[in-house]
Amino acid sequence: MTAEFTSAAQPNRRDLLRVGVLAAVLARRGAAATTASYALSTLVAAAVPVTTAWLTKVLIDLITTGGALGAVTAVAVGLAVAGLAAAAFPQINQYLRTQLDQRVALLAQDELYLAVERFSGLAYFENPAFLDRLRLAQQGAAAPAQVVDGTFGVTRGVLTLLGFLGSLAVISPVMALAVLATAVPTLLLEIQLSRRRAAMIWDLGPTERREFFYRNLLGSVDAAKEIRLFGIGGFLRGRMLTELREVFGAKRRMDRRELIVQGGLAALSAVVAGVGLVWAARQARAGALTIGDVALFLVAVPSVLGAMQQLIVSVAHTHQQLTMFHHYAVVVGAAPDLPLRAEPVALPVLRRGIELRDVWFRYSDEHPWVLRGVSMFIPHGSTVGLVGLNGAGKSTLVKLVCRFYDPDRGSITWDGVDLRDVEITELRARIGAVFQDYMSYDLTAADNIGLGDIASIDDRPALVAAAQRAGVHPAVEALPRGYDTMLSRMFFGESDQGDPETGVRFSGGQWQRLALARAFLRDKRDLMILDEPSAGLDAQAEYEVHQRLREHRAGRTSLLISHRLGSLRDADLIVVLADGTVAEQGDHVTLMAGGGAYAELFQLQAAGYQLSEQAAGQAD
Repeated sequence: MTAEFTSAAQPNRRDLLRVGVLAAVLARRGAAATTASYALSTLVAAAVPVTTAWLTKVLIDLITTGGALGAVTAVAVGLAVAGLAAAAFPQINQYLRTQLDQRVALLAQDELYLAVERFSGLAYFENPAFLDRLRLAQQGAAAPAQVVDGTFGVTRGVLTLLGFLGSLAVISPVMALAVLATAVPTLLLEIQLSRRRAAMIWDLGPTERREFFYRNLLGSVDAAKEIRLFGIGGFLRGRMLTELREVFGAKRRMDRRELIVQGGLAALSAVVAGVGLVWAARQARAGALTIGDVALFLVAVPSVLGAMQQLIVSVAHTHQQLTMFHHYAVVVGAAPDLPLRAEPVALPVLRRGIELRDVWFRYSDEHPWVLRGVSMFIPHGSTVGLVGLNGAGKSTLVKLVCRFYDPDRGSITWDGVDLRDVEITELRARIGAVFQDYMSYDLTAADNIGLGDIASIDDRPALVAAAQRAGVHPAVEALPRGYDTMLSRMFFGESDQGDPETGVRFSGGQWQRLALARAFLRDKRDLMILDEPSAGLDAQAEYEVHQRLREHRAGRTSLLISHRLGSLRDADLIVVLADGTVAEQGDHVTLMAGGGAYAELFQLQAAGYQLSEQAAGQAD
C-alpha cells in the first residue's frame, strides 16, 4: 500500500500550494469564462464600499460647507450608482459562484472516478486507509470551486481592507495601525482552528465509517430478517449511537474551542472600535476633523474590522478546503496499484493453457501466506475443478488469474506469456466469470445481464439468449415490463410502493441465474471462471444449471470451483488445495482410487445424501 494513504492527514505548505494549483487548473478547465467573470465581479464588489464611503464624506462636506449645486448633484448621483452596484453585485456574485460550483464539481467528480477506475486491482479497495481517503476525496470533489471562491474572497477582502485602511490612515495613521494590529493574532488563531478541524475530520473517519455501517444495517432489506428474528436491532442501534456520540463529542469540543477563540477576538475588535469612536468624537469637538471626516471614520473603522474578519474567515476557509482537497489530490495522483508495462506484450489466443508456477501470495506483510508454492496447469479446452476447505486459497487463486493481484513470488502464464507483461484490459476481455459474491444491480433485468458485456447491452436477442441458457428467461419474461422491469424498490417514492410495475425484487436463486446469464453473455471468451455458480439454488435448479454449464464447457477452457463435489466429478482435472498448497490432483476416478483428501470429502458428502434419503424413506 502506498504511503500517501496511510500517512498523516495534515499536508505541508508545498502540498497546499500544489493542490491550490490543481484547483485553479480544474476551475479553468471546467468554467474558464465563469471564473473570469467572477474575478471581474469580485474586483468591482471590493471597490464599491470604499467608493461609497468616500462619496459620502465628500457629499457631507459639500453640504455643510455650502458647495455648488452641480457638485452636490454629481456626488449624489455617484452615490446612487454605488448603491445600485452594492445591491446588484452580491446577486451577480452568488449566481456566478453557483455556476462555478456546479461546473467545476462535475469535472472534479469525473476526474476522481476516472482515477478510481484506473486502479486495476483490489488492494486499494480492501484497505481501510484508502477507503477513508476516498470518502474524504468524494467530499473534497466540491472543494476546487470553493478554493477558487475562497481565493476571490481573500482578494476581495484584501482590496476592501487596503481601501479602508488607506482612508483611515488619511485621518489617523496611529488608529489605522492599531486596527490593523488586531488582525495578526486573529489570523494565526483562525488558521490553527482550521488545521485542527481538518485533523479532526481525518481522525473521525473510521468512527464515521462504523456509524454508517450500523446505520445502513438497520435500514437494510437484506439484514431486516435476521435483525428481527434475532432481536438485535437494539444492540446494533446502541453501537450506532456509541459511534455517533463519539463523533458529536469531538465536534462539540471543536465548536466550543472555536466559540471561545472567536468570541474573544470579536470582543477585541469591539474594544478597538469603541476606542476609535471616542477618539473621533473628541477630535471633531476640538475642530481637528470635519463632519465628513467623522462620517468616513465611523464607516472606515467597522469596515476595516469587518473586512479583516471576512478576510481571516476566507483565509481559514480556503485553508480548510485546500486541506480537504488534498485528499482528492492524493487519490487522483496515486500510483497504480498494479505495475503496468509501458509496452505490454500482445496476449495470444489461448491454445496451450494457463500455468501457475510456484505461486506464493499474501495480502500484506502482516498477513499469513494464503498460497504457498502453488503449481498447476489449466489446459486449453479442458475443465479444471478446484476443491478445498474454506480458506484453502481458491478465491485468492481466482483473483490472481484475473490479475486483481500479482503473486509475491512465482508467475502465472497464458500460453507462456506472463500476465504481468500484458495489458490488463485485454486480459480481462478474454475472461468470463461468475463470482461467488456476485452483484445484484438495482437496474433493469436487461441491464443486469448486459453489464456482462457492455458492447451487447442494447442487443436484446443476445440478452435473451444468455438468459435462456441460464434458465432465467421465463422469470424475466413474466415480469410486469419484461426485460425492462426495474429489479429494485430503492428508487421509488412512497406513492409508488403499491404499483408492482415500479420495481420487482428477485429471489436469491433468480439473482444467481442472472449472474450466470452475465457470464453466458461473454461465452466466446478464452477462459470461463465459475466460482460456486450454483450456491443457493435448490436441487432441481442446481441440476439444471450444471447441465447447462456442462454443455457450455464442452471444448472450452473452464475453471470451476464448488463445494459440492458431485458437480466436479466430470471435470477433466481436479486440483485439491489444502493450507495454500496443492495437496493432490487428477481426475475423479484417480483421486477416489488414491483415497486422499478429495476421496474423504466426496465420501462424507455422499454419506450425507444417503442418510437424507434413508430418513426420507423411513418417514414415508
